[in-house]
Amino acid sequence: MLLPPRRFLPPCRAAATAAATATGPGRRLLLSTPIFYANGPPHIGHLYSALLADALHRYHDLRGAGPCRLSTGTDEHGLKIQQAAAAAGTSPPELCERVSRLFHQALTQAAVSFTDFTRTSQPRHQRAVRHFWGALRDGGALYKGSYEGWYCTPEECFLPESQLAERRDAQGRPCKVSLESGHQVHWTKEENYMFRLSAFRDPLRTWLRDNPQAVSPEPFYQRVLRWLDEDLPDLSVSRESSRLPWGIPVPGDPTQTVYVWVDALVNYLSAVGYPEAHGQWWPAAHHVVGKDILRFHAVYWPALLMAAGLAPPERILVHSHWTVHGQKMSKSLGNVVDPGACMGRFTVDGFRYFLLRQGVPERDCDYYHQKVVKLLNSELADALGGLLNRSTAPSINPSNTYPRFSKSCIPKVLDYRETKGAGRASAEDYEFLASVASLPLRVATYFEGFQIYKALECISLCVRQTNSFFQRHRPWKLNRQDPAEQLWLDTIIHVTLESLRVCGTLLQPVIPHTAHRLLSRLAVQPQERGLSGLAFLPRYHGKLCPFEGRQLGADTGLLFHRLEKSDQHQTGTKEL
Repeated sequence: MLLPPRRFLPPCRAAATAAATATGPGRRLLLSTPIFYANGPPHIGHLYSALLADALHRYHDLRGAGPCRLSTGTDEHGLKIQQAAAAAGTSPPELCERVSRLFHQALTQAAVSFTDFTRTSQPRHQRAVRHFWGALRDGGALYKGSYEGWYCTPEECFLPESQLAERRDAQGRPCKVSLESGHQVHWTKEENYMFRLSAFRDPLRTWLRDNPQAVSPEPFYQRVLRWLDEDLPDLSVSRESSRLPWGIPVPGDPTQTVYVWVDALVNYLSAVGYPEAHGQWWPAAHHVVGKDILRFHAVYWPALLMAAGLAPPERILVHSHWTVHGQKMSKSLGNVVDPGACMGRFTVDGFRYFLLRQGVPERDCDYYHQKVVKLLNSELADALGGLLNRSTAPSINPSNTYPRFSKSCIPKVLDYRETKGAGRASAEDYEFLASVASLPLRVATYFEGFQIYKALECISLCVRQTNSFFQRHRPWKLNRQDPAEQLWLDTIIHVTLESLRVCGTLLQPVIPHTAHRLLSRLAVQPQERGLSGLAFLPRYHGKLCPFEGRQLGADTGLLFHRLEKSDQHQTGTKEL
């Protein structure tokens, strides 16, 4: 007879507790990427996950909203690792050491600001897994039984019939594959430990109903709800150690190895000091994950946490995949894009900008080199870099200063939508000023909604509007000998530099090195680059502008060099 699961913290109460910690100054926040499977080198899909989390981490820090950590790492146990090591003629520990180093190097090269890099082979993590297993066992959430079903080695999980399809293998023989991934499955029968997942359907529904932002974007939230309407069989959470010796032994039963996904998911707790110190951070956790591992994070992980007496994570932020020329990346097609080669070719900031500007979490995005070159030349080299060069050029700004703003040239109006222009400014100018003034709030809204690409779209639009403003008034045509013309010239440059300052400040989470160079050229000091007090054109509102009259920083050359067509050829796969 199966016993009911232990009494656990009700999800609704746990969510309320999490919500209470989500407000006010000084709140702690844990951001995380998945830990990446160490059976092969990193590709741009891995990097995209990491860059999304990194941009959120940097944005949170710039807001000064409280301590924030970013955890990442490598998942080093499981059957796939055993098989990959055997194929490479090495041992699992040697393979994991080598691949984990590749991931660490790639994330460091990409300027990912991680604070914790967890390897599931580390003693601190294995201790956390053993303790977590004990909490599940002691609460009656586990039982031992004979289990048989279709096992998918690439996904490291058993799949029910409803998630399978009939296909033919490479030899033309009929076989079953995962509906979601297309990977082949094999019938497996084992005696394993089982987790009473079926008992958590209602608690999971309650958690999601009470926390509609728990899974974002919305289509993935709805997908999880649909899963909870389907079969929810109990979950096999161990494998026979005779089949899978490479893993963490089940405490008290060396004949069994802890299921690799239970092992991997606990990394979010081990990163913050579970089982002793995690309370300072949990459950204020935001997991950034790919859609292929949504079920593990939005169904299995919250249920496991509830069974262990812990609240589910605050948010699960889900993104889709990258294809290459419309095809799924795969070694067999030879189209796996090496992120290291791309960063070398397009620069680190350039490639960061491309992935975060073009990546849309709700749908798969297509990669090809011509698209990268076109975007970076248009938005970073020409629009942003060109504007900075023109507005700081000696011919336009010979004093190399942040010139003064004249209220007589652009008088304040009550409602820009009702003005036809005032002073030297046109109605179009007032629309432009309103657009830049509202930019920080719009960017904040999009970052909070996990729509970084929309934030970058808004920033890019403001840069284009600023270029139009600068071009429309042709400051190079103005007569400096005329005091009125000099006032207008200074005001044009002041407004342009102010817009560049706001855009550069908001771009820091995405292109940190380029934004640093831009802000340094504008003489914006490090302590003046935060987001909490970011305001555009204070002199327009009758307030002091600390930058007015300040000497500009050193000219370090082009902000972003244009990429040539020779930079468009295909980048190959990095081999182990």
